[in-house]
This record gives sequence, structure tokens and C-alpha cells, in this order.
Amino acid sequence: MELYDTEEQQVEAIKDWWKENGKAVLFGAVLGLGGLFGWRYYQHSTTTGQETTSETYSKAIANFSAKGAQAESDLQHFIDNHQKSEYAVLAAMQLAKAQADAGQLDEALAQLEWAKKSTKDAALTPVIAFRIARLQAEQQQFDAALAELTTITEASWAARVAELRGDIALRKGDKDAAYAAYSQAQQSSNASQTLQLKLDDLAR
Repeated sequence: MELYDTEEQQVEAIKDWWKENGKAVLFGAVLGLGGLFGWRYYQHSTTTGQETTSETYSKAIANFSAKGAQAESDLQHFIDNHQKSEYAVLAAMQLAKAQADAGQLDEALAQLEWAKKSTKDAALTPVIAFRIARLQAEQQQFDAALAELTTITEASWAARVAELRGDIALRKGDKDAAYAAYSQAQQSSNASQTLQLKLDDLAR
């Protein structure tokens, strides 16, 4: 490091350094501040957008709950306009449930398949896959339903998956496979209360 004997020499050295480096310092400061304010603006915009979508979703669901089938097109409109949002996935799941209850199984299945493809939430994926499998089983697409169940690998779903496999096997007329699946499901800590009744029926 250079040593300066007088304040005048120090001032001259600072002036020289600033001439050589001042523009770079200013440019870096502008970039840094621009990045900071840009990031804050992005965070604010994202948060505001999410809050707006959340409010719109809540209104759409409330309207759908109140009017039922009459508001189906409104809920579909929300889904179409927010396809990159998880709220659209949740809306599609709600719409699929209503369609399934009304016997519109093809429409419900299409909603769930779209939801599974579109969601980025790992917690929703097994829920959607399980509902798809149940609808496919209801349509007697047994092989497709069993294939769908193989995509659910979470341990917390083991009992429900095994029980549904048993239901499918029973509908296919394979009582031995159904009994084996029900027995497997019963070994899980979160087994349903109806499993023993199903096993007792098969044992008769």
C-alpha cells in the first residue's frame, strides 16, 4: 500500500483513483440497486397476484357451492384463466367431484387427469391419482385403475391403495386376490374400519 505524506497527496490519489474507477463503481451501484428494487417489485407483484387469485378462487368456489351445476361454466372459466396456478388444480378437483356425483364420469375423469398433469404440489398428486383410479374402476377400466394405483408410492397411502386393489379384484371376480389385498391393507396403521367387514364377507 502506498503511504502519503500530506493530505493534499491523499486527495490527489483519491481523485486519480476515482477517475479510473468511478464509472465502474456507479455502474455497479446502479445494477445493485436496480436488482434490489426489481426483486422487491417481483416479490410484491407475485404476492399481490397470489392474493388476487386466492380471492377469485374463494368467490368461484362459494358461487359453485351455492348454485351447483348452474355455476359449472363459471368454475371452468376460472380454471381456464388460471391454468398455471394451483388454485386451478383445486378448482378442477372440486368440479370433478361434483361431476362424478352427477354421474358425469368422463367429464370428471378429464378434470382429474388435467389436474394431475398440471399440479406441482407433491401432496396433491397421490390424492388426484387415487381419485382417477376410483373413477376408472367405476367405469370398469380395471387394468387402467390398477396401473394408476402403481403411481402412488407414498407409505401413508398404502392402506387405501391396497383396499382399492381389493375392491377391484372383487369386482373382477377374483376373491382370493381381493382377500390378499384386504389383508395387506389391514396391516397398515391407518386401515379403514370397513376392512374387517369386507374380510368377513369373503370368509363366509
